Amino acid sequence: MKLLGTDTSPYVRKVRLVLLEKNLPHTYLVDAPREPGSQVARANPLGRIPALILDDETCVFDSPVIVEYADTLNDAPILIPRDDALARMRVKRWEALADGIMDSAVVVRNEVLRPAEKQDADTIRRHNDAITRALDHGAGQLGQREWCEGAAITLADLALASALVYLNLRQAERDWRGTHPNLAAWFARMSERASMRQTLAA
Repeated sequence: MKLLGTDTSPYVRKVRLVLLEKNLPHTYLVDAPREPGSQVARANPLGRIPALILDDETCVFDSPVIVEYADTLNDAPILIPRDDALARMRVKRWEALADGIMDSAVVVRNEVLRPAEKQDADTIRRHNDAITRALDHGAGQLGQREWCEGAAITLADLALASALVYLNLRQAERDWRGTHPNLAAWFARMSERASMRQTLAA
């Protein structure tokens, strides 16, 4: 398998973490869709990353589809519960929460890159408020547990970690650690995992 992506994309990081945690052999290629010669648009009709190209050239997109597919390829570990509908829903809901944080952070990032006179302050405020509410909710749901869902690592943990890494990158001024010390402690533990260290090394 071949994964096309960039080191700063939180959606790519989520997929990379899943592939690494499940020890799935793959090649990771840094391929920014906007760069001349990019393979992304040829592989994914949407022209977006991440794009997972299988050995038969089938392209799997986007990140929720990729991670669900990858989780079926082996059972070590199972990252999305298979036999408990409620537990599965909770893990996927965590993914939706984390992806929502990423989505809003990307919107804010794109808006603040515009010339100051063209920025939409209301858009920035609404999406920053959404991130704040999502962090509040996530911290409340996590409490003092070791994992977001159940007694072992799941996609919930990998998705949330990806969102927090992106906030560190693009909203360094946001003091989510000070506001939510339980999230900070959880993230510190997650950051020690080999998969996280590998994706953070780039």
